[in-house]
Amino acid sequence: MDRTGEQAGSLRTPGSLLAVNLNPFDGTPKGLTSRACGFLSHHCVRVDIKPMEQHRQKWLELDIPAEETDRVVAFQRRWGGLALPPSPRYEGGFMIGPGGEFGLHSWRWTALHETIEGCVESLALAHHAALWAKCITKVTGDEVEAVALDGYQPVREVRGLADTWWRGADSLVAIYNGEADCLSAPRSRTALIYSGLDEWGLGGDVGDDEG
Repeated sequence: MDRTGEQAGSLRTPGSLLAVNLNPFDGTPKGLTSRACGFLSHHCVRVDIKPMEQHRQKWLELDIPAEETDRVVAFQRRWGGLALPPSPRYEGGFMIGPGGEFGLHSWRWTALHETIEGCVESLALAHHAALWAKCITKVTGDEVEAVALDGYQPVREVRGLADTWWRGADSLVAIYNGEADCLSAPRSRTALIYSGLDEWGLGGDVGDDEG
């Protein structure tokens, strides 16, 4: 792309959207469950982007440490250009933390998941649960405290921090605390309860050794 953001071979007229190349997601990233891999393969695409490697020399001249450049390049090779379906809770403001955490940044930094993989797992599970649940209940604000999680187990693969998932006998509960913490807005706390799930609905084909 040049400085206007236009891509060679694309056509752009005043008031029109920029044409981009969309490619099927291919490959099976390490560190993801079979459910998340299937989610990426069937519901995600990659957009063509310019490699960050081309900026390495310029960044070095600006005294940006080489290890930070390596980190950016490695991130782009794994996740660059990946377009995911909408999150059931967030619309943007995402940032990657110094330890690889996936989180939100606005008034302050709030880590949602320990890793980017954890975020992808959360999106994949939300899609799966919404597909198979007989009922989805939304709870917000102070009422989230009343959501009973006795007998529920944390869903390990989402690597939850501010946002967590819990698995019960026939239901899944997603608790989103990230926006409430990031914006100091307790009313933004949200829980989604996916009920009426059978064994498949509770986890798909993810085994105990995954995640």
